[in-house]
Amino acid sequence: MDTGGSVPARTTIPPVLALAAVVIGLAAMPMVTLIALPRGMRLALVVSELALVAPGLLALLAYRIPPRAAVGRWPLDRRTRVLMVAAGASLWLASLGLLELQYALWAPPPGYLEAFRRLHEALRPAGPADALVSLAAVALVPALCEELLVRGIVLPSFLTRSGPAGAVVISAVVFALIHLDPYRTLFTLALGLALGLLRVRTGSLVACMAAHAVLNALTFALAPFADDPAQGLPDPRPVVGLGLLVAGSAATVLVLRFLPSLTHPGPTPRLEA
Repeated sequence: MDTGGSVPARTTIPPVLALAAVVIGLAAMPMVTLIALPRGMRLALVVSELALVAPGLLALLAYRIPPRAAVGRWPLDRRTRVLMVAAGASLWLASLGLLELQYALWAPPPGYLEAFRRLHEALRPAGPADALVSLAAVALVPALCEELLVRGIVLPSFLTRSGPAGAVVISAVVFALIHLDPYRTLFTLALGLALGLLRVRTGSLVACMAAHAVLNALTFALAPFADDPAQGLPDPRPVVGLGLLVAGSAATVLVLRFLPSLTHPGPTPRLEA
């Protein structure tokens, strides 16, 4: 008979290994993208995201940590799922306002908007089925892979050592860095903080994935209705940006206030090592 008691199963990898997995994934992304690009932009986007998260998944396997430990609370009740869709929409609104304000103070570098125009042209769907493929490539797959890496692996690995606030900040910095876009650093950092807060507040990685996917989907779907970069830089709209930022932030705060009463009762899955 075992008189010593059982040792709790490990649920996270060491923080240093989590950060190393991010670095290795980032290094692998350009290589696999170049290989996949001749077969199409959509495939290249999907393969690059899979390359980013693959080292983290291998680290989980090496420590015999089941993917369920990274996912956290699941399933979510219907009202919480609805709130996550609302969170994605409100975060999109706030991020749009933040980018508008930034644009009023700091214009993007030459060719920046043109690069986005070429990307959206390459992803422009030829029909309903093609639209679903593009949506999966730019919204669903990035949300799944990036959230699994940042909020499913990196954030939990720092939780006991840095506390919830420290883990959210560290994961947000990692989230900003993996996008390799200096002009959008403020946007990705702010979004990373909000998604990290959702992760800690709900105890669910799926909640973050849902909100992230909704934000990406709105960005892709509404891009054709935005200003055409081919027509030159639009005039700054700081008042519009401030209004969008305030409205989106207020809506996000409202969603967060509802979350505690809508998530499933019971103990939150352990995130510590």
